[in-house]
Amino acid sequence: MKKQILPLLALFLAFNSFGQMQLESINKKAVQAHVDQHYEELTKLSDRIWSYEEIAFEEVKSSQDLIAYAKSKGFSVKTDIGEIPTAFIAEYGSGSPVIGILGEFDALPGLSQKTVPHKDPLNEGSAGHGCGHNLFGVASLGAAAAIKDLIASGELKGTIRFYGTPAEEKFFGKLWMIRSGAFDDVDVVMDWHPSGETKVAVQKGLALVDFMVEYYGQAAHASGDPWNGRDASDGLELFTTGINYYREHVEPTVRIHYDIQNAGEVVNVVPDYSRIWTRVRDTKREGMVKVWKQVERIAEGAAMMANVEYKITLISGVHEILVNRTGSARLQSNLETLGPITYTDEEQAFAKKIQEATDKEQIGIESIISPMEETLENPRGGSTDVGDVSYVVPVVRLRATTAPKGTPWHSWAVVACGGMSIGHKGMAYAAKALSMTMVDLFEDANLRAEIKKEFKEGLGDYKYKPIIPEGPPPLNTGY
Repeated sequence: MKKQILPLLALFLAFNSFGQMQLESINKKAVQAHVDQHYEELTKLSDRIWSYEEIAFEEVKSSQDLIAYAKSKGFSVKTDIGEIPTAFIAEYGSGSPVIGILGEFDALPGLSQKTVPHKDPLNEGSAGHGCGHNLFGVASLGAAAAIKDLIASGELKGTIRFYGTPAEEKFFGKLWMIRSGAFDDVDVVMDWHPSGETKVAVQKGLALVDFMVEYYGQAAHASGDPWNGRDASDGLELFTTGINYYREHVEPTVRIHYDIQNAGEVVNVVPDYSRIWTRVRDTKREGMVKVWKQVERIAEGAAMMANVEYKITLISGVHEILVNRTGSARLQSNLETLGPITYTDEEQAFAKKIQEATDKEQIGIESIISPMEETLENPRGGSTDVGDVSYVVPVVRLRATTAPKGTPWHSWAVVACGGMSIGHKGMAYAAKALSMTMVDLFEDANLRAEIKKEFKEGLGDYKYKPIIPEGPPPLNTGY
């Protein structure tokens, strides 16, 4: 009798496993089809945001359009998250798991550009999406909408939540959203970013801090009685000189930047006020803090030498990313299932012209899915407030191709690609890869548990605290 039962049990288990695999495949095919079905409207939404050219905390039309699209798809929407008028949450479903997805939509100053492969501003002096955020928010919302339909039909159970996150380029809006508790009940968050290549994002990026240094002196006639003046710009210049001498004595992983915002108005007046935005980065938060405090001491020393007063104001800062390789491995599997993005001859020709115009090798767009990288101890690259999200909830991250490899980021060339088919294809691809991985997160409780286990082990004893001042976000500081 036992010999008869065992084959039947094996057949049942095989059928059940096959049935589950088929169910997952059907749901993943459904989200891909959803993105394809809505490709035209997603593209139009992305192009509208591309045309608005709205910078940090001023993304009014961009936010409103994303909210309107979310409502049209049946999401409930909460606004003014973290006291930020352009921040919002769009949600559908109920109960657990709660799976979140991030969407950014702010532009960078001075990068306005037409969709042509040579520098040609659309609106002279205006902003432009030199980091592809017009694609970012739309792709993430498109992925969330695909999941929403599966929840609505009963194929998935739980809650899908889209986070509209403004001001990533300047003030790091997610920090105030975190402080408001917006991420407290989420199981896993998905994130992506436009890129020159398609791969899972498993590098940590750099921790960062921004602060303003201001110097206050005494105005005087620059020729008639300069001895009666105390030059605030002297303090500023001595400060930058100190920073530049200090550069020789920091770790190779450290980056120090500054932007002089005010150093006087006219040449014949000894200026009584100056101001400089200062930024310190390192691959590890501890190293960044050490350099930050030394740079603040340099600011004090400069004030003493110039005989002026000074003030330091913290703006904000971000953590490096707490990478989750467990979630990344599942995303990698979905990328390999999707395969690389394909491009037309016209798109490759456009890409080569972009590379020519930016003095890069004219190789066109790379169309491959690389194996998942090792996570480096000291990676190169930039910084993002997604790092802070990764310290309060596990984050799984993607990079999708929206511009030719080698294209200078934060440049007109990225803006040009983001408003045409190269960017549109990357946007749709990201929406598919993200939604396929979210299907896994909804269906696979063991996967969620393993992701959370890695997150807790990576966090260790560290107690997250945002690097921001008390009070509301800096909406009207004039910085």
